[in-house]
Amino acid sequence: MTVRAVLEMKKREVKTIAPDARLDEAARLLHKEKIGAMPVLDANGAMVGILSERDIIHQVASHGAEALTRQVAQVMTQAVISVTIDEPLKDLMTTMTSRRIRHLPVLENGTLKGLVSIGDVIAHRLETTRTEVNVLRDVALSMA
Repeated sequence: MTVRAVLEMKKREVKTIAPDARLDEAARLLHKEKIGAMPVLDANGAMVGILSERDIIHQVASHGAEALTRQVAQVMTQAVISVTIDEPLKDLMTTMTSRRIRHLPVLENGTLKGLVSIGDVIAHRLETTRTEVNVLRDVALSMA
């Protein structure tokens, strides 16, 4: 099973933000979309960072409401860890757990293909487990 399976289950657009957007705009977008992070794309569509709710909270805690006037580029994580669309799920889960990452961009040939959250991985694992249980139940019933 690969990251592709999780993305196919999600089937939703990835919300992104520009590096020159302000943090107050980013906070409103995260809240409106009910998401925890957004890839930051430059004018050419290249991913230059990622911004999370946690990044914004740290800024506000350190600098007060004035932090919300800062640009995303000043706050975003620039050294982004990403995965490929064909990466095995076990490797994805290991990366998320060992590095304590909640959101991982999915890249294919340098192009953003999606964003996978730990919640997406859990939902996928639950669905897979339910399917396996149903198959085993059906086999057991047919043998009885």
